[in-house]
Amino acid sequence: MLVKDIMSRSVKTVSADTRMFEVVSQMCLYRYSGLPVVGDNDELVGMIAEKDVLHYLFPTLEDLMGNIAAINLDEMMDKYQDVVKLKVEEIMHPKVITVDPDMHIMKATSIMVKHRFRRIPVADGNTLVGMMSLGDVHKAIYQANISKMI
Repeated sequence: MLVKDIMSRSVKTVSADTRMFEVVSQMCLYRYSGLPVVGDNDELVGMIAEKDVLHYLFPTLEDLMGNIAAINLDEMMDKYQDVVKLKVEEIMHPKVITVDPDMHIMKATSIMVKHRFRRIPVADGNTLVGMMSLGDVHKAIYQANISKMI
């Protein structure tokens, strides 16, 4: 079974110049953990994830090397107001790991497991063509095996 057989083709994307306020709103309202960042003609140029947003709030190494007890956690949370003013390109990951639509789902899943991804962009060259999740894989394997189990 190939990735193209189980991937989602309807993918919500954002552009590099999208304001983070719009992105975090979508993440919270629609429970997206991450969104592909695309340029012209659906060219995949990056990924923006919740962990990127939250990482922006963490103390720096210098903060941690000093008196960690003096770090004001509420002030750290207040940095969120700074994050939402940024553009996606300022905090996205520009190097994206993808899978090919003609790749076997088990090979694609091994890439996901290796990188601890729950979902991965599917690209034909540099063009985003879909997303595949662990849930998509599990459902496909279940459906392929259910008749053998009954």
